[in-house]
Amino acid sequence: MQAEILHLSDLAPVLPELLLAVGALVLLMVGAFGGNRYTSVVTGLCVALLAIAGLMLIVSPNYGEVFNGSFVQDAFSRYMKILVLIGSGFAIAMSVAYARSQNFDRFEYPILILLATLGMMMMLSAGDLIAMYLGLELQSLALYVVAAINRDSVRSTEAGLKYFVLGALSSGMLLYGMSFIYGFTGQIEFDAIAMTLTEERASLGLVFGIVFLLAGLAFKISAVPFHMWTPDVYEGAPTPVTAFFAAAPKIAAFGMMMRVLVEGLGGVLVDWQQIIVFMAIMSMALGSFAAIGQKNIKRLMAYSSIGHMGYAMVGLAAGSAVGVEGVIVYMTAYLAMTLGAFACILSMRRKSGMVEDIYDLSGLSKTNLPMAILLAFIMFSLAGIPPFVGFFAKFYVFMAAVEAGLYPLAIIGILTSVVGCYYYLRIIKVMFFDDATDEFLPMSGEMKIVLGVSSVVVCLFFLVPGPIVEAASAAANTLF
Repeated sequence: MQAEILHLSDLAPVLPELLLAVGALVLLMVGAFGGNRYTSVVTGLCVALLAIAGLMLIVSPNYGEVFNGSFVQDAFSRYMKILVLIGSGFAIAMSVAYARSQNFDRFEYPILILLATLGMMMMLSAGDLIAMYLGLELQSLALYVVAAINRDSVRSTEAGLKYFVLGALSSGMLLYGMSFIYGFTGQIEFDAIAMTLTEERASLGLVFGIVFLLAGLAFKISAVPFHMWTPDVYEGAPTPVTAFFAAAPKIAAFGMMMRVLVEGLGGVLVDWQQIIVFMAIMSMALGSFAAIGQKNIKRLMAYSSIGHMGYAMVGLAAGSAVGVEGVIVYMTAYLAMTLGAFACILSMRRKSGMVEDIYDLSGLSKTNLPMAILLAFIMFSLAGIPPFVGFFAKFYVFMAAVEAGLYPLAIIGILTSVVGCYYYLRIIKVMFFDDATDEFLPMSGEMKIVLGVSSVVVCLFFLVPGPIVEAASAAANTLF
């Protein structure tokens, strides 16, 4: 059989990834030969590369398949990649002042985020199990180092070690699940796997494979019962790294999970739906109740993130185009809310250094009213209170569950949302009704930009929801 010749024009769908890969290698050489005096240049160029890759996806998406279907560029991957690029770009921008103040402003940091982002984009475009694993490991290996980037901090080193050990375990479970799926279907491509699953129920071996696959993926999105790393890593890692972990990798992993389950394993919906429903209920419950006693705001955001992954899984459990559309809208809202919240957390800085206790926000409305108002709006949105974007995000996923007949799941989701309101409203109460403490240092320019952009999405989504909802609908329909 004659081998296919790959022409340069055939690589058009993979151009954004090639840009990031070549750019990361070039910038690594610049940093290696120039030393840390080039850190600001490397950082700026990394943000520029992410912005250019995003513009390439927006202006000329170049849909198609490359490498015999291992890499797929479609409306779904395009939308999710744009979210990932936004999250990564803002995470690098938010880290500049913090890294300088904590003495870890090294050129390796933005390059590692660039490589992690490349892995996430590969995950979202994976057309088979091997490509998915390669993308996942490229992302994970960079994230392990980033978590421990502040070598002078014992907490940061501990966070990196915990993340590495548990991440290696999850990768093993993922590979074990993949081997079962390959063994019982004889295929690795998602399309080919879907064509072999014509029966109403999967074989026992395939169910085992799905269980292990979902266990590995659940770790990446910190869904219960594979959430144990999240609070410790969020608290121990440098705050900009925590902001990055909370945003881009979660979106990429969830996008990959949707592609695998809907596109590859959609024929056995009944088998994996039960697992997703269980993880959704447990994640929503733990995220709502465990956060109540937290005093460290980064740990609180960790449990909040676990809860939000549970709400997103409500839409995925529906297994329908409407459900996937709801999840995509939810991820968009989650990105805006998370970046805005962490912009405020990174601004909790006094002359003595960074503070992370919730009660350090006491009386913020008296010392910095604009920040207090915008953070209050973000907390209302995270709680799912109208008219903010968080309410509409939950509305979409709960409606998808109702349409799919999953009434108990939707009811549990609403009840856990009510419980979750307590700890979000507690922060608002502390800011507006407690006695004022020492004033924070002024917000840096990049923090103001991130907080401003995220606040616009959080507060004004209800006025013009059309563009996001239509793009999410087009992306969701690609998988069906």
